[in-house]
Amino acid sequence: MSTAPPPERSDQPDEPAAISDEQWDTFLRDTVEGGGPPGPKEPSARARMVARRLREEGEREAAAAAAGRRFGRRRKAALAPTEPPGWRTGPTRQEKRRGPLWAVLGVVLAVAVCLIALRPSLVLDHIPGGRSAGETAPSSAAPGDTDGEATLAHPFRGTPAEAWGEGADAIELPEAKAVKGFSEVDVALALRLTKEYLGGTNLDPEVLRGGRPDKALALLDPKQPGAVQQILRSLRDPDAKNDPAMYVSRFDYARVRPAGDVVKVRGRMTFAAGRPGEVKVHADYTFVYPLVQRASGDGRVARTIVRRDLTTTLLDPAKWTSTKGKLAVRSVSTYNYNSECDVFDGYLHPVFPGDAPTGAPPTGDPHDPYDWNGTVPRDDCGRITRS
Repeated sequence: MSTAPPPERSDQPDEPAAISDEQWDTFLRDTVEGGGPPGPKEPSARARMVARRLREEGEREAAAAAAGRRFGRRRKAALAPTEPPGWRTGPTRQEKRRGPLWAVLGVVLAVAVCLIALRPSLVLDHIPGGRSAGETAPSSAAPGDTDGEATLAHPFRGTPAEAWGEGADAIELPEAKAVKGFSEVDVALALRLTKEYLGGTNLDPEVLRGGRPDKALALLDPKQPGAVQQILRSLRDPDAKNDPAMYVSRFDYARVRPAGDVVKVRGRMTFAAGRPGEVKVHADYTFVYPLVQRASGDGRVARTIVRRDLTTTLLDPAKWTSTKGKLAVRSVSTYNYNSECDVFDGYLHPVFPGDAPTGAPPTGDPHDPYDWNGTVPRDDCGRITRS
């Protein structure tokens, strides 16, 4: 009998077992010489093909396994220096714990950068020497000139005001917060009344064409009559001492008309606790008015610029003689740019390009009306570098 290992079995159960060549030769020899067991049945051609295929696949798998053992470590050693940690193999346990945390921190940082870009006050309000709480516009030097000349279609062209906000919407209120003796609701009321007063004295179309600022005056406390009486006196009998332009922006529409219906506005508003029972609101705003002459009809645009520095107060009736829900004007400083000097008829008179002023010539150091550095100039009628 042959000592060869048993034949390989097919993975198909219905196929007969394959017989090796060595077994077949032994059978033939025993048959010729006589004796020996009966010969095995010769496998079919299909059986031989399946057996050969299985042997070849086994040999290929063995060769592949041997090749992997021979070259696998060298390949890994060659790639190791160029692979970042965790590549293919995944993060370590420490990295798995740290990964989500860093992802969250990254998102938070990205959101913070976007918020600061949109609202710098979120940082400046908490930096010593930064912006005060409640400030809605930065105090900064005016940007440089832009290209082009003003036209009726583009009356602010060539000035920084072209990028400013428009009308009352540009008077943005700071977030109200409670201060000593006043709730958040009280502070919000003081801010809102101050905004309405600014609009009523500087943006109301009826007032701009020469009317009385009745809506603004109705906001003021009748028990604090000083400001009301002063404004009414100046409107009734304007002169150098009682000049309504100190309080109200008005133009003589018999001589000029607006170049469009837009007034550009930029400024800031802050609030703080004042004396016991008093909350103070400080507003510093610049208004830019574009106008054209009615008589000439040549389309030349002049811009008169008014900067008002206003302080109002809301008083507690329990501590002061005052009316609940009414505003008091504590101080106002005004500077009018590109308006005739020493003309006190109750109106602002713009100086148009190419025209010489009819009143007294401007005096003092030149000043940029779009510059927000420093305080409001105190010159009665100063020179300006541009309008």
